[in-house]
Amino acid sequence: MKRTALTGLFLTAALLASPVFAAEDLCGANLQIIKDSLVSSSNLGEDEKMNLEETQKSAMAAHAAGDEKKCIELTSKAITENNKTDSGSGGEGGSK
Repeated sequence: MKRTALTGLFLTAALLASPVFAAEDLCGANLQIIKDSLVSSSNLGEDEKMNLEETQKSAMAAHAAGDEKKCIELTSKAITENNKTDSGSGGEGGSK
């Protein structure tokens, strides 16, 4: 009986702690995606590249401060906007 209760407590603690680790991984993964986008930014305009760099700096500062939620929020938004730019190059600006 004690063994089952102990196992249950351990599993519960592991499940409750997993979102914290997932948040850290998502922040780091998103920062890596942004870094990769900046390195291979042949299709980014100068404004988009500057915005992405600013977002990267802000997200890294949030990450360093331990604010994973803000880091994820910033990086996810930047990745989404970058993907829209990549896939919709003919529809929005029309300058090509």
